[in-house]
Formats: sequence, structure tokens, C-alpha cells
Amino acid sequence: MASDGLSVGYRLWWNIRKAVMSVFGPAQLGGDSDPIRRLERERAAKVAEAQAKRQGN
Repeated sequence: MASDGLSVGYRLWWNIRKAVMSVFGPAQLGGDSDPIRRLERERAAKVAEAQAKRQGN
């Protein structure tokens, strides 16, 4: 995963949010309701956006 073109601040904040959701979040929910899956989809979208920017320049 490495940096994937994302800033250090975003990666730090994302990992904190994931850790908090893992410990204090709701039990695993199915599909679109699971907050950890939602975080992972958000990160994947950010990575795709960063890679598209990098390829465009």
C-alpha cells in the first residue's frame, strides 16, 4: 500500500479513523453499512484520484 500518492496527514488520519472504528465502532455490518468498508472505499477512491493526477502530469 505504501503512500499510494497520498499525503502523510491523510494517511495518519485514515489509520486513526480505522483503528477507532475497529475498537469502538459497531459490529461488522453487511455491505454498504460497514464503516470500515466505507473507509476502505474512500481511500481507494483517493488513491485512484492521486494516480490519475500523477499520470495526467
